[in-house]
Order: sequence, then C-alpha cells, then structure tokens
Amino acid sequence: TVPRGAPADPLPAAVVGAGLGGSAVAYFSQQQFGPQVQLDVYEQAGVGGRLATVTVNKQQYESRGASIHALSLHMQDFVKTLGLKHRREVPGKSAIFSGEHFVLEETDWYLLNLFRLWWHYGISFLRLQMWVEEVMEKFMRIYKYQAHGYAFSSLEELLRSLGGDAFVNMTQRSVAESLLEVGVTQRFVDDVIAAVLRSSYGQSVLVPAFAGAMSLAGAQGSTWAVEGGNKLVCSGLLKLTKANVIPARVTGISLHSSEGKALYQVHYEGKEGQGSAFYDMVVVTTPLHPSRSNFTFENFEPPIADFPGAFQPSVTSVVHGYLNSSYFGFPDPKLFPFASILTTDTPNLFFNAMDNICPVNISAAFRRKQPQEAAVWRVLSQQPLDKQQLKTLFKSYYSVQVTEWQSYPRYDAARSLPPIVLHENLFYLSGVEWVASSMEMIAVAAKNVALLAYNRWYQDLEKIDQKDLMHKVKTEL
Repeated sequence: TVPRGAPADPLPAAVVGAGLGGSAVAYFSQQQFGPQVQLDVYEQAGVGGRLATVTVNKQQYESRGASIHALSLHMQDFVKTLGLKHRREVPGKSAIFSGEHFVLEETDWYLLNLFRLWWHYGISFLRLQMWVEEVMEKFMRIYKYQAHGYAFSSLEELLRSLGGDAFVNMTQRSVAESLLEVGVTQRFVDDVIAAVLRSSYGQSVLVPAFAGAMSLAGAQGSTWAVEGGNKLVCSGLLKLTKANVIPARVTGISLHSSEGKALYQVHYEGKEGQGSAFYDMVVVTTPLHPSRSNFTFENFEPPIADFPGAFQPSVTSVVHGYLNSSYFGFPDPKLFPFASILTTDTPNLFFNAMDNICPVNISAAFRRKQPQEAAVWRVLSQQPLDKQQLKTLFKSYYSVQVTEWQSYPRYDAARSLPPIVLHENLFYLSGVEWVASSMEMIAVAAKNVALLAYNRWYQDLEKIDQKDLMHKVKTEL
C-alpha cells in the first residue's frame, strides 16, 4: 500500500448512474481518495435521475423527490458546499380523505391540530412520535461513525451498528405490526399511517418498519427543498468533482485481472455506438433488478447472482387546472382550505395523494393560488389517470403531464437485503433502497460506499464492520 500523503498512482473509477447516488458517491470518493481518483460517470438519461422537474407555463415544478427532512445532514452539507439555497416555504394545510369524507383536517392552529389528533386517536399519536424519535435518534449515529471514517460491508452490518438486531428485524416485519406492538391503535394505523405511506411510497402499511419509520419522520418533521430544484444538487456535485460524464447506457461489466489485481471492463452503448473502458474500481448506482436493467456480469467466479424483488410502478400527473372541490364535499371552491390531500387505503380510491405545488423558483411576491383559481396540482397514483378520473378531480384543465416511474422497491416483507460488495472493488449502492428510500438514505449509502472502497483499497480493516462503535467513537473524541 502507498503510505498516506505519498503521490499515488492514478485510480481510474467508474460510477454507473448520475442520480443522487451517483453524484454523491463521486463527490465522497474524491473526498476520500483525493486527486488520484479519475472518475467517469455513465448516465444515459440526464443528470439527476428521479430528481426531475416538469415545465408548466414557463415555470418549473418538481415531479418527484420533493422534500428533504430537516435532519438530512448530508443533503444540508451538499447545499452549503455548493452555495445553493433553501427554497422559501409556502405554508398550506393538509387533510386525509377516505373517498367519502375527510377523516382528519389540519388547521392553522398547531395546538388545535394536536387536540384533534388527541381527541380522535388518544395516546396513539404520542406513541407513534416516541417510536419514530427512538429510531431516528439511533439512525443519527451514522453521521458520527462516518465522520470517523468507519464503513460497513453490508446493509445488515450498517443497521446492526446503529440499532442492533432490532434494526435488522425492522426490515423484515411491517410497520403496522411494529406500531400495534407499541400500543398504536388499528384505527390510527388505518387512517393516518396508511395515508402517509401511500403518499410517500405508494404502498400500504405492510411496508417494512424501518422504511415506514423514515417516511413517518419526514411527515412529522420540518422539511425543505432546494431553490431552483433538488436536481441542482446532482449537477453541482458532479461539477465540483470535475467528473467526466459519459452520456451512455452501461450494458455490462466483465472481470479481467492484471498483475494479480482485479480490472473491470465496463461495456456501454452511446450515440456513437458501443464502447468499453477499463477501471480499477466500479460503483453501480442504478437498480440491478431484472425488471429494471438488462445488465450482464461476465467472467465472475462465483457468478454475481440475480437480485430478487420487484419495483412499484408509480405515476405522477402534473395537472394545471381548476380543482373540483365538490368531489371533496366543498360545493363552494372558495371555501376549500387544503393545499395537500392524503388518502386512506380504500378500494375505490384511484389516487394516493395530491398537492397544490409551487414552482422550484419562488419569488418574494409569490402566493399560492386560491382554490377557485387554476393551479398546478401534482397527483400521485399507481396507474395513469383516465379521462373520467381527471374529470372527478378537476372541473377543467389546461394541461396534464404524466411521468411513469418504477420508483420504489415493492416492499414485501421477509426478504434478504441486497449486497453492497459484488466483488473486490465492485460496489452496489442502490440496494439501500430496500432498507428505506429517501434522498438522505441514498446520500448515507454513497458515503458508506466511498469509505468502504477507500478502507478496502488501503487494507484499513480496522475501519470496516467494527463492533461496539458507539464506545470506540466516544473514546476517539
């Protein structure tokens, strides 16, 4: 190994995908390895991945990945480093709709909201808060571990170091089961928890407890977004690392060896046809599920297995039009008070959530449209909305822009988590979404992969999968 501080040989590295995972892993790798790492980032569609915007009337709106939790320390850090700004918040009330009536309505008055929750659901919502806070408090240890350079070679090891076997078990059992166990009532689960999970993952209360806790933390904490669009974080990080972005689709990776160490040949297809290049290290940040990518691994012994699991189709419709408030029980649209509507898990409900969205650039004079005016609404559903369904939600509309995604893993419980290490210096980042899928989870996984790659490259095994880290980190301080 090269002594630290000595000029090292160049280290050619490839990153597959330029979404948040790819741009963050490029940034963190350069932080770890310094200028010796030479980064090629392959991206066929466009930097930003799922962090995308759509344009309505010359204004841009987030189509996905809209809010970032206040405790997202890596995201906060990216924004600071890149000199980006937090978008101005435009307050709005939300409510939960059952298909027939509102089961819960938010008011302007915080104490009244608490009182309503208390009145409807008793101690359930306190128990929920305590449960989420306990999970988040343990999860926050990751920042300390990462600041000290510790990394984990599997998702199970990472979870175990934060919350013991209890955290690993939370990826195998449902959020409903975990909450009922701590004394949250079935009614609260059906009304409130279901609505939050439908709006974030488009799935039911059967999602694993850990993914559920992350989503519920986002629903009750303060959230923020980036002025100009969250995807600016991705393009900013790639510019900062001076990574070479190659507009091509990676079709496979084959293993060669040179002088006793692994060499990876990345095969790709671009506008100019097919090509390939050799690297000492590769990080794959696009999902390796057969349903998502036809990606081949050649010459690996033992072969790299297929990844089980499927993805949840989800549809975002950005509609510029007049809300049909009478469908929600408000014949006079002027009286409709809500900017966002969550829904319960009711068979006849054809949408998961909808919100009156603001553009990614908010001027000081900006105000949210009144309910009787034409506004831009984002509707989340599992299938594309047909004409009749659009007519149900809107009196009339100027435009509808539909984006279909295979965005989140289908969280069916009792599934083993995908590996992080596919081969010596070949890493897989997207598997973290099977633990929970959020911008911050991806950023945490990106930092973990960069630290893991670095510690393995320099054989610093003291920094990988250490037991009792809480104690170690305390004594290092």
